[in-house]
Order: sequence, then structure tokens, then C-alpha cells
Amino acid sequence: MNTNRVQAATKAKEAHIQNIQRNIEHRLEVARAKGDEKLIRQLEAEMRYFG
Repeated sequence: MNTNRVQAATKAKEAHIQNIQRNIEHRLEVARAKGDEKLIRQLEAEMRYFG
């Protein structure tokens, strides 16, 4: 039973990180399209943190 909870928590954590990465990637695309260099640098730093 405990193993199932640990596995479920691990899967949830992985899914959460993947969602964050996808969100940052989308925000990066938008920032690049707008030419917002400051935001691009910030988002690239976030990608390194979560990547």
C-alpha cells in the first residue's frame, strides 16, 4: 500500500514538472516572438532550474 502511494506521488511530481516545463516553453516562444530579452533570459533560467 505504501509503495503505491510513493509511486503515485512520484508520478504526480513528474507530471507537475513536465507541465511547468511545457508552460515555460510556451512562455519562451511568446517572449521570443515579442523580442522581450529580459523575459527570455528569466525564462531560460527557469528552464535550467526545472530542466
